[in-house]
Amino acid sequence: MKKSSVDYTAAQAGYMEHRQLKAGAAGWILLAGLGVSYVISGDFAGWNFGIAEGGWGGLLIATILMGIMYTCMVFGLAEMSSTLPTAGAGYGFARRALGPLGGFATGVAVLIEYAVAPAAISVFIGGYIDALDLFGITDGWWIYLVAYVVFVGVHLWGVGEALKLMFGITLIAVVALIATVVGLIPKFDAANLFNIDPDGSALSSSFLPMGVSGLLAAFVYGIWFFLAVEGVPLAAEETSDPKRDMPRGIIVAMLVLLVFAALILTVVPGAAGAQVMGESTNPLPEAIRVAYGSNSLLADFVNYAGLAGLIASFFSIIYAYSRQLFALSRAGYLPRWLSLTGGRKTPYVALIVPGTIGFLLAAIVRDGDVLINIAVFGATVSYVLLNLSHILLRRKEPDLERGYRTPGGVATTGVALVLSVIAVLATFVVDVRAAGVTAAVFVAFVAYFWFYSRHHLVGSAPEEEFAQITQAESDLR
Repeated sequence: MKKSSVDYTAAQAGYMEHRQLKAGAAGWILLAGLGVSYVISGDFAGWNFGIAEGGWGGLLIATILMGIMYTCMVFGLAEMSSTLPTAGAGYGFARRALGPLGGFATGVAVLIEYAVAPAAISVFIGGYIDALDLFGITDGWWIYLVAYVVFVGVHLWGVGEALKLMFGITLIAVVALIATVVGLIPKFDAANLFNIDPDGSALSSSFLPMGVSGLLAAFVYGIWFFLAVEGVPLAAEETSDPKRDMPRGIIVAMLVLLVFAALILTVVPGAAGAQVMGESTNPLPEAIRVAYGSNSLLADFVNYAGLAGLIASFFSIIYAYSRQLFALSRAGYLPRWLSLTGGRKTPYVALIVPGTIGFLLAAIVRDGDVLINIAVFGATVSYVLLNLSHILLRRKEPDLERGYRTPGGVATTGVALVLSVIAVLATFVVDVRAAGVTAAVFVAFVAYFWFYSRHHLVGSAPEEEFAQITQAESDLR
């Protein structure tokens, strides 16, 4: 059967029965916890590299603009996830609005983001463990391997158990962030924010020591405060009431993340100094040790609890990549065997394959800065397509039943669209080689779709059923 530019092939008997997720495993509170846990590692490490790129002022402006971008986009995602609640999430939204090529491109961009982000986080986990100096354990590939084996294993156990454990770990991380802020406020000195000398580039100053180019490069690290919150809709098929719970969960998560970003960005370098923070692989405990001395009990607590924050994001983004890969392969865009689920309704192949790739990237690259840039490239490409999807869905299907409507409508996601295009360009400013190689990988995936998988799609997959119903209704008009 042919529909537009794609071909649907018949799936074998029992195809969907072997590709089912566990329904009703999460309500809006767990979804909000999932959204925070996706991102919370960004408060513990990674954001501070933006100070090295653009100074504190550059990172401040970048974080404000990226916070606006994410907030506007989250409102759009809240609407789309309440309207099209499937495990494909971003891919499903773009599939409906942009067609199969746009849907696949969005899904692949999200998959790149989610496959690489845990690799970056595993490097930061190694840095935090190294700082603890436990039993002579040093940073290395064995730490990354243990992290992947343990936490992929928990996800293989089952989604309900995994989400509840994730929620508990995230609470520990939140306590650590609050303790850091409260502990460092007495040591805050605004002069510490501007202790990097201007480098003489265009418009450089004590506020923007690396000038305009540094400001643009800092966008990548302002994003790290929020990256992956858009993954909440991936839990749609495992949610009790997606039309009600999805908007609540993702919006509450975004509000929490905005508060923590503002506090960490201001208080931590304000207490320890921007110059020191720009190069640290464990900025929060290091800031406390700078402020209170190397034997600080608070620093030790935040160091241990900071591991919980890193693990929370590592753990939850594993969930996200498995669901995105599951949805793409279930619909035939990627090899179908990647979407197989086991007796506990977990997509075990989609958990193991990206996990293996992520471990190899972490072990070979061993540079969190580079891995962040790769993940952000995938993320920002998907943001361009997601915001465009919301705008087009509003225009093409104004009467579509929506469980939630974005405040400001397409003007809101239009702001996010412009900022996301700028953010894509920023990844090339930071590391043109890493961004270029990632772009080549993205193009290779698109070529796979164009020459092969678009002729082998599965019409019974939920995202494709939505599209076929829409096409049939259009043909009747």
